[in-house]
Amino acid sequence: MNQKITFGIALFGLFLGVLIAIVFGVNESFFKDRIQKGLQKNIKIQAMADPIKKQAKLTKEASKNWRYYQRFHFHSTGIGAMSLGILILLLYIAAPTSAKVVSAYAISLGGFFYPFIWLFAAIYGPEMGRHQAKECFAVFGYMGGVFLLGILLTMVLLFKYELKLPKHESMINDK
Repeated sequence: MNQKITFGIALFGLFLGVLIAIVFGVNESFFKDRIQKGLQKNIKIQAMADPIKKQAKLTKEASKNWRYYQRFHFHSTGIGAMSLGILILLLYIAAPTSAKVVSAYAISLGGFFYPFIWLFAAIYGPEMGRHQAKECFAVFGYMGGVFLLGILLTMVLLFKYELKLPKHESMINDK
């Protein structure tokens, strides 16, 4: 199994999650201004007649869409870290290579692509509407299921096959 590819995918997802956090820190207003501009183009919100309800809706939607950018960061970094841990575990399971490859790719690809539903919902949600944006990019949401199946397959392999951990002197002798 070429572990470099699956590890690289997981690391790249982790990298993107950290990168967007750095960009938040450097220029958070870029994202918030983009959200406001998108909300000004949202036909349903702009059609609201009551200015108080309209302002309340704009405030709520701005907050929710900002949260979607944050969710991309949280999911990218969290799932990226989880993926790396699970991929390392797979190295030590004495299971058939084909099963380990399927699990590794499900974990790395599912884990990498899932957070993008939040990024694309954040980018397109202000103008399209949050629900419509998530529906439009639902394929990325389904990748969370692929990630989950990879975890499930890893669990099956873990319980079905021997776990061959390296033997370290410090682990053998209790001192």
